[in-house]
Amino acid sequence: MSEGITPSSGNVFADIGLPYPEEALAKSQLAYRIATIIKARGLSQKEAADLLGTSQSKISLIRTGQLGGFTIDRLMRFLTALDEEVEIIVRHRQGPSALHVALG
Repeated sequence: MSEGITPSSGNVFADIGLPYPEEALAKSQLAYRIATIIKARGLSQKEAADLLGTSQSKISLIRTGQLGGFTIDRLMRFLTALDEEVEIIVRHRQGPSALHVALG
């Protein structure tokens, strides 16, 4: 590897030193899925907001990755409102990350 280049850990939020990087990555993955579904269905932000029981400005925040005001729980509730199945699996940790989101 070239000098000055640091390989990624697989979590950009950890790489840049943010607190709670696993949570930030999980939230970004869930938000990406929400935004992808909204786009695929051709929903306007207003239509998506009505469907999810939130405001248009919250949909805008999700689409632009401004997720500080969202919990993982709230994002998962949005996914279920979009007819997605959300599965939570708890098992003994095998590596450094304690939180992982698998999107299918």
